Amino acid sequence: MENIAFAADLIRQSKYTVILTGAGLSTPSGIPDFRSSGTGLWSKDEPLEVASLSTFRTKPSLFFEWFRPLAGQMFEAKPNPAHQALAELEHQGYVKAIITQNIDALHQKAGSKTVIEMHGTMQTLTCTQCYHQVQAEAYIAVFVERGEIPRCPKCAQVLKPDVILFGEQLPQAAWFKAQKAARTCDLMLIAGSSLEVLPVAGLPMQALDRGAHLIIINNNPTYLNVRADVAILDDVAAVLPAIAERVIHG
Repeated sequence: MENIAFAADLIRQSKYTVILTGAGLSTPSGIPDFRSSGTGLWSKDEPLEVASLSTFRTKPSLFFEWFRPLAGQMFEAKPNPAHQALAELEHQGYVKAIITQNIDALHQKAGSKTVIEMHGTMQTLTCTQCYHQVQAEAYIAVFVERGEIPRCPKCAQVLKPDVILFGEQLPQAAWFKAQKAARTCDLMLIAGSSLEVLPVAGLPMQALDRGAHLIIINNNPTYLNVRADVAILDDVAAVLPAIAERVIHG
């Protein structure tokens, strides 16, 4: 409780709080993370074999076979109390931006408005040939149910989910926004991220180098726990609502 109270005080005193979230924020919603032993996606598959840009270009069927169960989990998932707590903190004016490594759009579904998606989104698909973009929902539903690879309604070529695969550059507009937010904030709260994936894992250092405070909430330690004002090793779906409650209602 002491750590929760201290974290709430830091948020109340902050003039510009930025949130950085990772896969651990969505695991309570039923979406597997990537690195947990035994349950993480990369404990079962080699990422460069199934989720790389080169695989998608040369063997799209291999990518879609791997992606099918994950797509189903994401489209069925609902925001959990951690997403809802962050959305409420933003609504109340305590959070200026959310930088996320997640592609599930659960922040937006919870009501968050200023969300910077570093690894893309599952909400849209883009044609690999003519670059026509479509909303994913209708296509993904058929794909999950029948295993049919989504194809462009204009030219019939394969549609690629607008997510960042291995070997693909981060979206530059999102990266610039994220760096600006990290360099502007006086408090960064990291929730559900192991801080192992560069370059996003370096954003907290940009904040710390400019004197920002740091709160980390994650099941496992990160490389920056020693630099954090508060580090809570616990479930984000329990901790974030408790912090939000203290911030908003005292």
